[in-house]
Parts: sequence; C-alpha cells; structure tokens
Amino acid sequence: MSFSCVSASAEEKAGDLLRATQFTMAGDATRVRLLVHFDREPLVRWFLLRSPHRLVIDLPEAAFVIEPDSLKPRGLVREVRYGHLDAGRSRMIVGGKGPFKVEAFDVLKNETSEGYRLVVDLVAASEQEFEQALLLQADKTGSTEVPKSDPLGKPEETVAPKRFTIALDAGHGGIDGGAAGLTGTVEKDITLAFAMELKQKLEQEGRYSIVMTREKDEFLRLDERVRIARQAAADLFISIHADTIRAQGVNGATVYTVSDRASDEDARALAERENLADQVAGIAVSDENRDVADILTDLVRRETHSFSLRFARTLVGELSTQIEMIKNPHRSAGFRVLRAPDVPSVLVELGYLSDAGDEMRLKDPEWRKKAIGSICGAIGAFAGDRAGAGG
Repeated sequence: MSFSCVSASAEEKAGDLLRATQFTMAGDATRVRLLVHFDREPLVRWFLLRSPHRLVIDLPEAAFVIEPDSLKPRGLVREVRYGHLDAGRSRMIVGGKGPFKVEAFDVLKNETSEGYRLVVDLVAASEQEFEQALLLQADKTGSTEVPKSDPLGKPEETVAPKRFTIALDAGHGGIDGGAAGLTGTVEKDITLAFAMELKQKLEQEGRYSIVMTREKDEFLRLDERVRIARQAAADLFISIHADTIRAQGVNGATVYTVSDRASDEDARALAERENLADQVAGIAVSDENRDVADILTDLVRRETHSFSLRFARTLVGELSTQIEMIKNPHRSAGFRVLRAPDVPSVLVELGYLSDAGDEMRLKDPEWRKKAIGSICGAIGAFAGDRAGAGG
C-alpha cells in the first residue's frame, strides 16, 4: 500500500473530501492529548501496533490542512504522520516514546463552531499494559483490531512472573548540575555514583529488576523520569538527591513523600527548587491541572500514596540505625518527580552539600556502603510486604 502526504490540493480534485483543518497536541512525557478538527463528522477506526509502539487512526480519504509545526514531537509522542493510504482511505500514525494506553478516543461535535473534533488521550503505560491492549484488540472485530501483519505471541507461550521492579532516579544531570558543595562537589555526580552503587547492590541480591532513569551525565525532564518509571511498571521509585540549605548547622539525611501541603517551610523551599530543574535547560514549566474526576483513578492515587508513606517510614527506620538523619527525617511537599499516580515514590536527600561533614560523608565509600545497605533493607521489607499482600 502506498502512503503519501496529501495536501489541500487534493480537495481541488475532489471537493467532497473530508477536511482535517487543525491539529493540536498538549501534555508531557506521562500524558498527552491530541485534537484533530474536521469540517464534518469523520468515520474513524483505530488500532495499536508494536515495535515501535504506535496508534494508527484510519479515516475516509481526507485533505489535510495542518500546520507542520503542530506535528513536532511533544512529551510522550515522538512523531505524528498522516497521508493517503489507498482508494477512499487516509491514515494518521502517532508514534509513542515507549508503551502507552489509549485512555480516551472520542469524536465530538463542536459546541460553538461548525464541524467535529477527534479527542485522543494517551497515557504512559507499561509494556504489559500495552500487550494486554493488543490482546483485547485481537478479540474484537470493531474499530480496534490487530492486523494479520502484526501477529501476537503464540498462545502456548508462558510468561515468567514479574520481578519486583525498582526505578532509581539519579537527580539532576547534564546542563542541570544541581547543588554544589563547599569544596566543589557537584550534586549530579554524587547522585549518579550513589544510584549506580545502589543498583549494583540490589542486582547482587537477585530478587529485583532495576531500571535507571539515567546512567550517564544527561539532562532529563522531570516528567521523563516519571514516564520511565511508569513504562517499566515500577513497584517503587526512589529519587536520589544531595541539596544545599541556607540554615547553618543542618545536616543528615531526609526522606520525602509527595503532598499538596508541605510539612514545613524547608520542605516547601526544597520542592520549589527541585521542581524548577526543567527551567535550567530553558524548558517552560506548565503546571497543567490534570485532576481526573474518576473514582477508580482517585482510589489508585490514594493507595499509591499510602504505599509511599509506608515505605518512607520503613526507610527512615532503617537509615536511622546506620547514618545521621535530620530532625524530623520524614517530610513532604509537592515534588513533581514523585507524582506518578500508580508508583509508590520517595525522594531521598542523602545529606546537604552545604555542610562540610555531609559533603565529606557523601564521598566516603564506607558511609555510602552503610546507607546503601539500609536502603536495601527497607526495599526488602517493603517488597516482602507487597508480595505477602498480593500487591
């Protein structure tokens, strides 16, 4: 089948063609909404393809009058293509950055103007969720189906039990160096070195699958870090940091969970600094309101938050026996990097580079060994509880 771009000139040849007059895309690496405007109601069917992960939207033959700039990659979407497929048909293909799920797919009549709009909501998901969607497609004969050219795995294949998966996030990176110590220690280097050592220790235990948000000195948006954890179907997300603080004499480790209301002024200030990490790279930060009025989604968020609190308390207990902790070591604030709705998440502040003692300890292999042992102990207890609860 041919697949070629169609411009407005196609309408000159056939004045009755469906017209796609506008395309917009909004969102980030965890959630994206696509809007396509049409001059009349389109008959639409869609399906998913793997390798790479794509959403395919089939339309009647259409004339596309769309600004090229509106198709630029954004967040979860790595590419958008459209064109003529064959006699009487056109197609749009949306390529994702890894697996996703189609949360909504609707054709709606415009309320204040002529025409219709196609609204598609894509949300970062795990590979397992994407495969489940493909299996569901295979059982349907309607608007979602798997083409014969993209066969599913053999039914007799067995799937190995999923290991407890941990996403380790080394804070900052690339152009975003983070905090700097009194003797020149850079936060992005400390967090990466610590995260890699923690990964190695966890892998030695042979019980876990480990996913790193970064394994080198590179910049990652905060929402990209969340996307990586969600697409890996992580059971736990740990973000590693080592900040500075203006107050004199403050040292020790802290464990943070997410909260709309900060537990204290220092936690609020830290969250504000960390949330502005994207701006270091010149990326505009848009705090879009994505509240979903769905009781199931709300229940998932509440359960996830409960698990985050449980792990944070366990982690504080383990760390307190081996390393120095700040006063009131479990704190909370509105950290963007901890906002995955379905992955229990904590941010571990290993210490403060503004304190000479903390800076020295962060570079000490023996101190790191004790801290890593404590974190592994907390993870083991948490993973065991989740396994025992069947979750």
